[in-house]
Amino acid sequence: MTHTPFPLVSISGPPRERGRQYGEIARDRVRRSIALYGDQLGEFGCSAAEQADLIMPFANEIEAFGAHYIEEMRGIAEGAGVSLQDVVLVNARTEVIARARLDKKRPRRELDEADDGCTGLVVMPERSQTGELIHAQNWDWRADCAETGIVLRVQQPDGPDFLTFVEAGGLARSGLNAAGIAITANYLDSDRDYRQFGVPLGLIRRKVLEQSHLAFAIKAVAATPKTCSNNMMLSVATGFAINFECAPDEAFSLYPDEGLIVHANHWVSPVALTKLRETGLANVPESIYRDWRVKKLLDQAGDSLTVADVKSALFDDFGTPYSVCRPPRAGLRDANLSATVAMVVMRPAAGVMEVAPLPALNREFTRYSLA
Repeated sequence: MTHTPFPLVSISGPPRERGRQYGEIARDRVRRSIALYGDQLGEFGCSAAEQADLIMPFANEIEAFGAHYIEEMRGIAEGAGVSLQDVVLVNARTEVIARARLDKKRPRRELDEADDGCTGLVVMPERSQTGELIHAQNWDWRADCAETGIVLRVQQPDGPDFLTFVEAGGLARSGLNAAGIAITANYLDSDRDYRQFGVPLGLIRRKVLEQSHLAFAIKAVAATPKTCSNNMMLSVATGFAINFECAPDEAFSLYPDEGLIVHANHWVSPVALTKLRETGLANVPESIYRDWRVKKLLDQAGDSLTVADVKSALFDDFGTPYSVCRPPRAGLRDANLSATVAMVVMRPAAGVMEVAPLPALNREFTRYSLA
């Protein structure tokens, strides 16, 4: 498996133009992203017409959410020499793949697919040695995404600049912006999922990174209709953080406890658990101890936490390969390896993100900066 740093793609200008820059610079990785999910639709037996029927309704949702997002995607398609439909697929891959599975009545077999896992955390300023908020995450997904990930730096003419770690072709995933706002997100499942169309999750994260004020970032997460559940963790460098466990039509908030937020891939909010049914633990049973392990390790490190303490907690290998830091492991199909693809550690006040690819195999970080 490759341990090479994720490339930095720096773009600027109006949406269509920066999309073209993105597509040209990251052409090979964009095409790999498209192949990854296009091949999966092919394995489900989806014809070209069926794929269009699955993908393009999300283009309409995206355009209604923000016409500039579709313009940027058109630019990416032009720069990479692919279709707009291909780029929409990458940006709505969670929703499209799930709908394809439902349409084809394909059961989700335990460990047959890499689950979009993740363990995320925020260290509040009062628990940080430097008084600086730290926001971090392990992203668990398909190991071959070590070959499709990038760090995207966007200079906007009409909003804060931002950095995001994302699959090539996507508009955002985890990231921070020049206003000190940061976001990470991780998989949740509930019995409310896939009953409605909503905005793809990646576009909600992008909307957050475009905001100059925390209030509007919160609005983007809590008030945007979604197709499926997701956990989204928001912070701002000036000293506030909140975790939203999101059903498609409702968001449930969790606040820091003893200066920390830690969340894995199961529902925690007592309010949420009285209103919906948890359906994800069959796919990520180790979630039950992953967040507990990270919280325990951070508490053992004391009341004055450092970036090194955060990294150490996220490197935890208790229960490996079903661990906080997941080494590449095979599902039922040997070709489909699951892993912690990246560890992302952000210091929003400094505008700095550190990323290590495949951290169970590699502990070398690359530093990326808004500057």
